Amino acid sequence: MTSKYSALGNYLKRQQRDAVPMTFGEIEKITGSKLPPSSRYRAWWSNNDFNSVLTKVWLQAGFKSEQVDMQKRKLVFRRVRGAKTAGGPAPSGEKPFHPLYGFMHGLIRIMPGTDLTKPADPEWADRLDALYGPEKRGGK
Repeated sequence: MTSKYSALGNYLKRQQRDAVPMTFGEIEKITGSKLPPSSRYRAWWSNNDFNSVLTKVWLQAGFKSEQVDMQKRKLVFRRVRGAKTAGGPAPSGEKPFHPLYGFMHGLIRIMPGTDLTKPADPEWADRLDALYGPEKRGGK
């Protein structure tokens, strides 16, 4: 796929480092075109390959966007294991992850010793029975 953003993909592929910090202006300079108005929104910089043509370019080059700073108009492209190909698995044969995979990484912490299988409120079934009866909730 050739697009006006292909130059960015070629630039990223030539990088020896795993983290490539860039400003939005540098991206425009490399591609030779202005970013679209939708690039003013954080969601535009997400790593969803259906998001934009530019997103597909950096994903196919083997990078993902992160540390997007909308006020300073900069971000970091970070190298991932294998470049994704449009509509198929990564060249290494590994299955690509869903675009939402890991989106909450680091946001939720579970304290050691927490039993995730234990109901938060052990009497919840009794309350449901009192309100609706066991037959309505598929019980006894």
